[in-house]
Amino acid sequence: MLAELLDAVVGVDTHRDTHEVEIALPTGIPIATCQVGNDTAGFAELLAWIIDHAPGPRLAISIEGTRNYGVGLTRAANAAGLLVIECEQPNRKARRGKGKSDPIDAHLAVLAALRLDADRLPVPRVDGDREALRILLGARQELTTISTAQTNRLRALLRDGDDTDLALARGPLNDAVLAAIARRREPRDASRQQSVRHAEIRRLALALRESGRTLRTNRAQLQAISNDLAPGLTDRRGLGPVTAAQAIVSFSHPGRCRNDAAFAALSGTSPLSGQQRAHRAPPAQPRRRPSTQQHHPHHCCRSVKFPRVARSSSPGGGLRLALL
Repeated sequence: MLAELLDAVVGVDTHRDTHEVEIALPTGIPIATCQVGNDTAGFAELLAWIIDHAPGPRLAISIEGTRNYGVGLTRAANAAGLLVIECEQPNRKARRGKGKSDPIDAHLAVLAALRLDADRLPVPRVDGDREALRILLGARQELTTISTAQTNRLRALLRDGDDTDLALARGPLNDAVLAAIARRREPRDASRQQSVRHAEIRRLALALRESGRTLRTNRAQLQAISNDLAPGLTDRRGLGPVTAAQAIVSFSHPGRCRNDAAFAALSGTSPLSGQQRAHRAPPAQPRRRPSTQQHHPHHCCRSVKFPRVARSSSPGGGLRLALL
């Protein structure tokens, strides 16, 4: 256990403007607490405060939100040579009946670090190429969402036209088709509605062409960085640049995926058990399906109740509708 190797643990609950900090013994008994600003001066103040209150040199700092409000503090602690641990936010069930406050969350960050296995520490995701992959994946998701919406709008506008536009709406909107649409001239006798529709179709075609070029550049960058970080990963069957980049970004520490079932849960591909009903109510907070997964119509039918006709047991018989 990590508690057996340390003299003290620092827990930090991060926020936009300030951080709540607690330093505690390996037994979990608090030594002192403080609050520092989320800026360079606050980081320097915190490091000096840790040195003043630490009972020994073996220290670890457990930070909540190392890639969010705590990213600056994480870099400062790494530069100072401290062991930084990425602390997950406590779930509601774990802290039910214990209250919710910044000092409580800082203490929970301490306790979470003390329970960890020393060989499987969730260290923060490092900067550099891995952070570049994360930025590229976020940009790709945004571009894909916008492109899908623009494609749907373009097809809807084309379906409102003549037979030529209807044929374009049914076919693939590749780069050549989009270029041809963008080059079309507005009819001389066009009404105001037709002029607005023509201008919007041309704008969407140009936007989709630019999005396509950006997505191809994004894919090439993902391919290059993934090959540098994990050579040969994209050579495996079923692993393209996007999937390989997501796997690299999602991995945080040894032991994150302890078996195949844990990896399936992380990727959102856990199969249904044979003992479960096909039509079941979804969980209260369904797992978010990764953007790389296709949405299967089977999943959207889990909560659907199908009516059936049944004969009433009341006198006189009769029919009634029952929900399965």
